[in-house]
Amino acid sequence: MIRSLTIGALVALLASSSGAAAPSRDSLLVSTRWLAQHLNDPNLVLLHVGEKPEYDARHIAGARFVGTRDVSVSGGANGLTLEMPPADTLRSELASLGISDNSRVVVYYGKDWFSPSTRILFTMLYAGLEHVSLLDGGMGAWVKDGNPVTTDVPPARTGTLSPLEIKPLIVDADFVQAHRKTPGFAIVDSRDNVYYTGAQESGPRDHRKSGHIADAKNVPFSEMTTDDMRIKSPDELEKAFAAAGVKPGDTVVTYCHIGQQATGTLFGAMTLGHPVRLYDGSFEDWARRDLPVETGPKKP
Repeated sequence: MIRSLTIGALVALLASSSGAAAPSRDSLLVSTRWLAQHLNDPNLVLLHVGEKPEYDARHIAGARFVGTRDVSVSGGANGLTLEMPPADTLRSELASLGISDNSRVVVYYGKDWFSPSTRILFTMLYAGLEHVSLLDGGMGAWVKDGNPVTTDVPPARTGTLSPLEIKPLIVDADFVQAHRKTPGFAIVDSRDNVYYTGAQESGPRDHRKSGHIADAKNVPFSEMTTDDMRIKSPDELEKAFAAAGVKPGDTVVTYCHIGQQATGTLFGAMTLGHPVRLYDGSFEDWARRDLPVETGPKKP
């Protein structure tokens, strides 16, 4: 019952103006078996996220190399490391990857590039794309399951995208400040615990700070995957969020250093049906604004 309610909340959040349904765990994740069966589909767009030499050495047939910088802005008006680009810019960037209105996009990671991959996937959801998934286990799972690889680079192609229907998934410092103590909202720090507790400093070089956003909970992005980089089961993910004090149905607002690792935790929350938001400026922005921080472990 709880699961159906929280998925319903996510549907309400992500549904487009045309009434399209939002993604569930089953649509957000595809298996290596599914991908092998659909590898030659004409509308499939396959994106490899990782180190370029790794891509050059081997990748899944038809995959194009993509990095977070290909669909983001760095050093813009706010001077932040990683931000969503304007809608028109993002539309052009996505089309340059071969994405069209009818595309089925699958993102996969090489080695342990989980959070860069979820950042790119989340960017597409933010852009209003409805058929976007992550390959569970990434390149490691693909090879382990006996599937072929190649060094052939597919020819460049430009997709045809309608004007984007941007989803209200990005929030700023004012939103986070206003919802730190609001029932039904959970501000979640996705960084490793050493940064959350303040044992190690974080923030931009000219505004280093110790600790976390006041009242935030800690669910590190690294807790979303198993040792072999597959997404943890719903039960395992639910335990991780519950242990931090996140309640079923809470709107999960994630942040990290610059807005990348946070999308890993956000992805895990989405697979459980939580409504989600990303504080795109993350701790980099929070520290520069000298907003409230706390140190030490926080009890749920």
